[in-house]
Amino acid sequence: MNRRRVAALGAALAAAATGAVVVPAIAHSAVGGCTASYQVVSTWNGGFQGQVTVANPGTTTITAWTAAWTFAGGQAISQAWNANLTQSGTSVTATNVTWNGSVPPGASTSFGFLGTGTGPAPAITCSTPGGPSPSPSATSSSPSPSASVSPSASVSPSASRSVSASPSQSTPTTCSGAVFCDGFESQTGGTISGAWSVSFVDCQGAGTATVDTAVVHGGAKSARIDGKAGYCNHVMVKPTASLAGVGSVWYARFYVRHSTALPPDHVAFAALKDTADGGRDLRMGGQNGALQWNRQSDDATLPAQSPVGVSLSKPLPTGRWNCVEFMIDARGLLTTWLDGAAITGLQVDGTPTPDVDQQWLNRTWRPQVSDLRLGWESYGNGDDTLWFDDVAVGAARIGC
Repeated sequence: MNRRRVAALGAALAAAATGAVVVPAIAHSAVGGCTASYQVVSTWNGGFQGQVTVANPGTTTITAWTAAWTFAGGQAISQAWNANLTQSGTSVTATNVTWNGSVPPGASTSFGFLGTGTGPAPAITCSTPGGPSPSPSATSSSPSPSASVSPSASVSPSASRSVSASPSQSTPTTCSGAVFCDGFESQTGGTISGAWSVSFVDCQGAGTATVDTAVVHGGAKSARIDGKAGYCNHVMVKPTASLAGVGSVWYARFYVRHSTALPPDHVAFAALKDTADGGRDLRMGGQNGALQWNRQSDDATLPAQSPVGVSLSKPLPTGRWNCVEFMIDARGLLTTWLDGAAITGLQVDGTPTPDVDQQWLNRTWRPQVSDLRLGWESYGNGDDTLWFDDVAVGAARIGC
């Protein structure tokens, strides 16, 4: 990756961050139906990113839902994902897409959008077929940056469940439907062995991989990576079992905890070999302090490393366990979740979007991934200590 952009981008991102506003979610109840909450996730000059969470507080599964609100400040929606959005004047209606209409009792699903304009946060209603539509409560007095309008649906093939991992203690974790599932419990002693091996792809530095019993997410053991700074300082662990049977659509879930914020320079904490791309790696990590994907073959990044692009990603919180999930489809689709919520800037939906996946889609990408490695790859500055636990890979979403 070209590192000469980092200093300039850092200054631009700092300037952009000074104007960011986060508006608290506004929840509204629906008797016998669903509830919805509206939140402004991030803002920039003339635009914003919004998110709506639809929840099922009842005792039976919801099979379809509709959320609706009215903008008061002339906002317009320009892009949306995980819902079918339409806007007529100031009125916006969102309905579920195929994969997230079903919401079990106590569960939730989220959709997001980008917009232009400014104005107060709106009241929002939620309704289900045959159920009552609640009256919206008063809007928040917090200022809400504007939105841009355009009926657009995401092609993400999976519902985004709202599930959070415990920040500091052991948490029961499901592996339902996984082809591979391991929490390092079979490891003996402090050396990685058995179901896992240590991998140094391309080159080896001073980093180490060991078994830890002091910091765990589930069970009594985890994998600890002591990652060191410096170009090509690589150390990762990978399953010794073949993952070839997963198929053309991969879902992965792992818990990661780390101690140092993602640096300005490029780093990676997960990698997958893409046999359809000359065996080069698809890497997940960070740059400019936020999560990113990087394609080794042409150095494309997701999102684009612009101030707006980086603002559509998220940092990886330190000092707690984070549930990271991703989906990679051989048709060239990619979705990423952090603690159950989809990250706007880390999605490839097949339609080029400026500051998100436009650079990524400059060429045809039809991935065929064949392995999963977790650890640390430094391409500049940045030490970090990371722990990985409760890793699962399958052909359907496993969840947190």
